[in-house]
Amino acid sequence: MKERHGLITMKGNPLTLIGSEVKVGEKAPDFTVLDNDLSPVPFSSYRGKICVLTSVPSLDTPVCDLETKRFNEEASRLGTEILILTISMDLPFAQKRWCAAAGVNKVRTLSDHRDASFGTSYGVLIKELRLLARAVFLVDRQGTIQYIQFVKELSKEPDYEALLSALKKLQ
Repeated sequence: MKERHGLITMKGNPLTLIGSEVKVGEKAPDFTVLDNDLSPVPFSSYRGKICVLTSVPSLDTPVCDLETKRFNEEASRLGTEILILTISMDLPFAQKRWCAAAGVNKVRTLSDHRDASFGTSYGVLIKELRLLARAVFLVDRQGTIQYIQFVKELSKEPDYEALLSALKKLQ
């Protein structure tokens, strides 16, 4: 498995990402994650919709909590043809509990804990932690990656405005 070192940091310390590096203009790789009820969800089931894929280390951390709540707020202003999928290594039970407690109902949380299928397909699996890096991928209706944002420091939020700007170009 391909490794890339130093693209992201945690408290300034470099980390290693495992998996394939995807690029804008490429077909978005398929992957399978688990829904909150433990059912498998292949990404291919979302073809025909615009998808914002956000990967976060854990919903139970302050920055991931803020980010996912912000994306839930943004999702309420977007049309039904745009989906925001937040993927983490959290167990599906924990994701379901967190969503209920946080009032998150527009973003769909999905778990990559079983196979790290998303993490390795998109190159966001952190070797040292077996968590996902903070990143955002925008995939158009045809399944092509239109925008990628890696957040260099794990403890920082993504640039929401840059993503929303890229998203507006697809609508």
